[in-house]
Amino acid sequence: MNTKVLIKKNQGKSVNTPVKVAVAMGDGIGPEIMKATLRIMEAAGANIQPDFIELGEKVYLSGNTSGIDTNAWEAINNNKLIFKAPITTPQGKGYKSLNVTLRKSLGLFANVRPVSALHPYVPTNFPDMDVVIIRENEEDLYAGIEHRQTQDVVQCLKLITRPGCERIVRYAFEYAKAFGRKKVTCMVKDNIMKLTDGLFHQVFKEISQEYPEIENETQIIDIGSARLAAKPENYDVVVTANLYGDIISDIAAEIGGSVGMAGSANIGRNVAMFEAIHGSAPDIAGQGIANPSGLINAAVAMLAHIGQPEVGDKIKNAWLTTLEQGFHTADIHREGVSAQKVNTQEFADKVIGNLDQLPEKLPISTLANGKGIVHIPDYVRKQQEKELVGVDVFLDWQGKDPNELGDALSEIGVYRLKLKMITNRGVKVYPKGLKETYCTDHWRCRFVGVEAKIDRAEPEYAPIEFEQVVALLSKLNYLGYDVIKTENLYKFDGKRGFSLGQGE
Repeated sequence: MNTKVLIKKNQGKSVNTPVKVAVAMGDGIGPEIMKATLRIMEAAGANIQPDFIELGEKVYLSGNTSGIDTNAWEAINNNKLIFKAPITTPQGKGYKSLNVTLRKSLGLFANVRPVSALHPYVPTNFPDMDVVIIRENEEDLYAGIEHRQTQDVVQCLKLITRPGCERIVRYAFEYAKAFGRKKVTCMVKDNIMKLTDGLFHQVFKEISQEYPEIENETQIIDIGSARLAAKPENYDVVVTANLYGDIISDIAAEIGGSVGMAGSANIGRNVAMFEAIHGSAPDIAGQGIANPSGLINAAVAMLAHIGQPEVGDKIKNAWLTTLEQGFHTADIHREGVSAQKVNTQEFADKVIGNLDQLPEKLPISTLANGKGIVHIPDYVRKQQEKELVGVDVFLDWQGKDPNELGDALSEIGVYRLKLKMITNRGVKVYPKGLKETYCTDHWRCRFVGVEAKIDRAEPEYAPIEFEQVVALLSKLNYLGYDVIKTENLYKFDGKRGFSLGQGE
């Protein structure tokens, strides 16, 4: 069975049946811009039925630490669509981000953020910019798995999965195919994170071969971000992991003119969520001056998603026409360029008045020309031979000299395991470490089977039994060592499934 998402989807409803949408008015400026956007959608003939839900700051402060209650979850489950204004997460009380909760709980694996220049009406140095950032939305460092392990060291786990990579990479190519995009760029950091980012890159190379009509390229995220900021016109669709995507999508929105103008889609197997990418801006809440453009653009994407792209084009073209006419809210108003400074509802009125107009200079919206449906095949796990070949034991050790620790651990005789190396913050400090390397109280001690041939460029690790690991841990505990975590070392189909130490 295939997952079908995003493009020209009508959810099996008849043309005349309104599509029910869970609508969250949001916090801060949220209610103001949502009211304006809903008015525009109604005037344009959007065939939707809002089902209002409560989530965000009020729910948090009522004592619900998730920021969303049972009624809202039920409405989302029934409607499969969320249209959400920005919300506020109270500071300083350990509340988790509701946005992250929604994305992960509902399996919204793809975050889609189109950014097009609106020159000369919104200032930008890149008048030809037209790029779509497609960001993996569920895993990476945003899994939020963190631990304090020693007095000096805290840890955050970076989780990258093959099914997660396959879904987002294929989605990027399917999106490009459906909307006539010519190139997909993958951004990773696999020169350093060879396993996690390496997997993302490998999957990209595999899937790109299925789309020979679409150009593909891979860039290291740091230089890729710099090039995106310097020459965004060279990019078309960019696909990347969660944290990188979060950063570069804001970079793209800002250099395109304004973060406040961009909307985003969060697409999953069964549910989709549409929102502006900016925050709730409590400093200007209640003043009626907020720019609703980000939420308007999110609404346009939602209409395309539910099979009403013609209405989406109608709204987008009216919005573009309004910008051309110079009716601008305070955040983009410029003396000598803008015709009139308008407030939130006045801006909505101008858009409504232009619903039968097309822009004269800005590119006309043509969502209705999108072809097909995005197909994401179900993940099929390929069975591999998994072989235990060692263990990394992490110690909280207060000593300073790695040679002292290494020599002591090398003397431990336990069930055919031997110490191969010790690293501190990933850098090898034993054997033959450098005295200049600064060491904390967090030590990774790698033990392998005594048959392992480790005196070569690519060591050959002999298989071990888990009982050997248990015996080692028991012995370390008996000797008074503070074991804070372990990571088993595996080979998969004969290939090493763990990183070498820096300098190993």
